[in-house]
Amino acid sequence: MDKRLQWIDQARGFSIFLVVWGHNFPTIEPYIYSFHVPLFFFIAGMFHPEQITVRGTVKRAKMILIPYFIWATALYLFWLFVGRHYGDSSEITLSPIDNLIGVFYAQGGQQYMDWGIPLWFLPCIFLVYFFFGILKKIKNTRLYYISVAAVVLLGILWTKIIGIKLPWSIDVAMVALAFYCVGNVLKAKMISVEKKKSILWFLFLFAAHIGLFLLNTEKIDMYRSIYGIPTYFLLSGLCGSIAYVLFFKLVPIFKPLSYLGKNSIVILATHLRALTVIKLILLLVLGITVFQFSEIEKFILSIFQILLAIPIIWFVNKYIPIANGTIKKK
Repeated sequence: MDKRLQWIDQARGFSIFLVVWGHNFPTIEPYIYSFHVPLFFFIAGMFHPEQITVRGTVKRAKMILIPYFIWATALYLFWLFVGRHYGDSSEITLSPIDNLIGVFYAQGGQQYMDWGIPLWFLPCIFLVYFFFGILKKIKNTRLYYISVAAVVLLGILWTKIIGIKLPWSIDVAMVALAFYCVGNVLKAKMISVEKKKSILWFLFLFAAHIGLFLLNTEKIDMYRSIYGIPTYFLLSGLCGSIAYVLFFKLVPIFKPLSYLGKNSIVILATHLRALTVIKLILLLVLGITVFQFSEIEKFILSIFQILLAIPIIWFVNKYIPIANGTIKKK
């Protein structure tokens, strides 16, 4: 893989690490949530094909939806027979039927996705790909951008006025179009921009990102359609996404981070179960029953969760690569 793709993989790897770390509730969790999911959508937009075709859509479905259903089914079965009887899940009454519905609905929080809430992202990003492909067919440039803006606005208004959780996070996908579209538009410019300008743009956009984040006082959570002040959220997420992608273009290649980026689906699916394993080890070896981690321990914990995923990544890539979104060439 050339360096051009590696620095983008690094940005994706950074984002998936933030997902893991954010789920351990560090103090900076509100900041992480302000941009880490928008960054994923932004990067995905950079790789949207020139034209969307039936064949291309089927291929994208195989790369995203088949892994989703593989992991959702596996995690649901583990939850059904094991997981719901231990830990926090054992202290509340959750319906196996509702959680089975959640496999197909892919929205609804703990009541429907106690087996693996983070997987909501996969059906959602497929919808973003599909929606954007349809809008790209609009030949009139002005009408195209107006249509994208209208869909984003509709997604925000749906949350504000109606608030019903739609299957596959349809309303979130509409809002995410903003990040996906800008990523698609800026890809060529971000690849070609010279180093000096990259540094200046990074500094300016990062400062704007932080300022807008501080102005938006409500914690962002795209899965739950919580955006605070939508304008601040959109601008902060966009500025942060561009700034971080430029940052990883400027710094040396760090291969472990690129590795995470290329295997983000497996990490997304397994990191919470890895945390369960770590807690079980702490219980059996040290007798710890109350888990209250310090900030540095939460960071180290995130690293160990990813380390535990590496054998799974190796197994998946060798024997069932489709579970990592990889389609073998015939």
